[in-house]
Amino acid sequence: MATIAPEKTLDTVEKLEAIKETIKTKNVELLHLQFVDIEGTLKQVTVTAEQLDDVVEGETMFDGSSITGFTPINQSDLYLLPDLNTFAVLPWTEEEGYSEARFLCSVTNPDGTLFEGDPRNILKNTVNKAKEKGFSINVGPELEFFLFETDEKNQPTQTVHDQGGYFEPAPYDLGERVRLEIYKTLKKMGFTIEASHHEVAEGQHEINFKFGDALTTADNATTFKWVVKTVAQQFGLRATFMPKPVFGANGNGMHVNMSLFDENAGKNAFFDDSDSRQLSETAYSFIAGLLHHVPSFVALTNPLVNSYKRLVPGYEAPCYIAWSSSNRSALVRIPATRGAGTRVEIRCPDPSANPYYAFASIAAAGIDGVEKSLQAPEETVDDIFSMDLAEREERGIENLPTMLGEAIEALKTGEIGKKVLGDFALNEYASFKQDEWDSYRIAVTEWELDRYQAKF
Repeated sequence: MATIAPEKTLDTVEKLEAIKETIKTKNVELLHLQFVDIEGTLKQVTVTAEQLDDVVEGETMFDGSSITGFTPINQSDLYLLPDLNTFAVLPWTEEEGYSEARFLCSVTNPDGTLFEGDPRNILKNTVNKAKEKGFSINVGPELEFFLFETDEKNQPTQTVHDQGGYFEPAPYDLGERVRLEIYKTLKKMGFTIEASHHEVAEGQHEINFKFGDALTTADNATTFKWVVKTVAQQFGLRATFMPKPVFGANGNGMHVNMSLFDENAGKNAFFDDSDSRQLSETAYSFIAGLLHHVPSFVALTNPLVNSYKRLVPGYEAPCYIAWSSSNRSALVRIPATRGAGTRVEIRCPDPSANPYYAFASIAAAGIDGVEKSLQAPEETVDDIFSMDLAEREERGIENLPTMLGEAIEALKTGEIGKKVLGDFALNEYASFKQDEWDSYRIAVTEWELDRYQAKF
């Protein structure tokens, strides 16, 4: 991945002039230059608006050795190249005569080439490879989150904010005002919000924003998590995208809806009116690619020890490798919309995932299935959760990895990790996650002490 950062075009010049006008009219004084580490954790450095011209030239340097999974200390200098499309004034900073704004950035090397360890560059590389094959990638994620009460030190407690249930309104849904403020904030930042509601578990919520191209959507998912946490804090609450924060309740998912647009034919590549399900051969092969490769990329879509406590039967989260037109117990589902809206939904990812890695790995797996003309297995229409092991084995339905350690091994030995991340980022990510798994594996937990200490 040695691509040189793009040069200025007439379009970028016009965008820059529009940004300068906004900075002037909104009295923007500070610019936050943001990027993510390998976990998808948002990082930023703040400069004054007077430095805008230097900023857009990619002249802001930082210490890459201090960022998880980036450069060693003897090769630490990296630079930030802002994406002008991501400029946004931050609504919560606006006051009379003052405001702040942000850019999301790609990371470059000192020579101007794109840094191979930057997750945003990794997704851009996947998007470019798809374009070479005649496809553009559209993504629509659904990120769930919990709201928890905080203590006197503003730290999260184990008490959920309300006792509401699925689609319940006020007075049971105490998060309604929080979601409304999140909606207002996101709308001011350029989002199109499609739905907002209370989710199944007590204290759990979902806000859906409009789908877009893969890179824009990954940027939006990153921004979304930041805004949700920021607004929740303004209400004295703590938002979490942790996959399974409450034992015995549904966990937080990030269902990912994805489609390919055929650039040459000018249409959704997944739709075929002549098929009984109105799905194209491309769609079936994409599904086959997901099912074939999912064990080897689940460490990217479900990256935490805690992720695998969500992927268990009984809580709507899929843990079996199968597909269906409508069956929500299957890993891959085809929502009912057809025509331009035809898409594939993969239901295992959770919102702790780095969205750049998650979307890149899902797209790469599906496109590999298309390239190899893989054949999708028979659709599973029955409830998989109600099947016993013998029936699942008879139908050839396999399990997802059941723990992070297993997923890491599959990532290291499978095709998708290396294809998407490249050697450098794959080694850094796998090593980091192995350390996390080892730390958990050797820890002595309260559960063990309660169960074994007195008895043995």
